[in-house]
Amino acid sequence: MPRPVSPALQAFMGAAEVPRTEAMKRIWAYIKQNNLQDPADKKVIVCDEKLKALFAGRERVGFLEIAKLLSLHFVKTP
Repeated sequence: MPRPVSPALQAFMGAAEVPRTEAMKRIWAYIKQNNLQDPADKKVIVCDEKLKALFAGRERVGFLEIAKLLSLHFVKTP
């Protein structure tokens, strides 16, 4: 079910509302397409400027952290 998202995630996704699953798929596809996995440890993502905008300016994030960091971009609705 599509949910409202933050301006940063809107810019990345190109939509004001997206399902969580679609956001994860798109981010993972972006990581793979741009070779952003650390070659020495594939579970670590080396953030480019677009990902830094989503992940609080962090240079690197662990694969398991992505879902938690992404959840901050979903606007809570009453």
